[in-house]
Amino acid sequence: MSGEDPKFSIEEVEGVAAPRRAFVEDAVEETAAEKLGRKRDYLEGFLAEKPQEAGAGEPGGAIYDGVIASLREIFDPEIPVNIYDLGLIYGVDVDEEAHVTVTMTLTTPHCPVAESMPGEVELRVAAVPGVRDAEVNLVWDPPWDPQKMSDEAKLELGML
Repeated sequence: MSGEDPKFSIEEVEGVAAPRRAFVEDAVEETAAEKLGRKRDYLEGFLAEKPQEAGAGEPGGAIYDGVIASLREIFDPEIPVNIYDLGLIYGVDVDEEAHVTVTMTLTTPHCPVAESMPGEVELRVAAVPGVRDAEVNLVWDPPWDPQKMSDEAKLELGML
């Protein structure tokens, strides 16, 4: 073997001609009926495309959306906003076996519901149809701040 790779060949050239430039004058003229027909064909093809099914544990999937809906039913006792829109939920992970892990925080480590809120979240998430089991990870980094709230929550609290 001479050390050359048989998959590649090297050819030296002096130069390459520039591609022809496009001009408005070169545009193909079409009638209004032809243009409408082209657009109709495109629209029919677009509408005929079937939406891809999202996996149950992905956004848009049954389990994931059910978990988010259940989190939106849990309200902070001091602030009249659900914990999801309040920005306390940092992540929802659903694995192939429908095990759900929720990563969340609280507004402050001294929050009066610091002991009970993670347990309530775990119970509510575990009750979602299709969820095999649930786990809640309570984290303090990054710390919660009002910028994590959704626009709906800010509007509810008069911050917008």
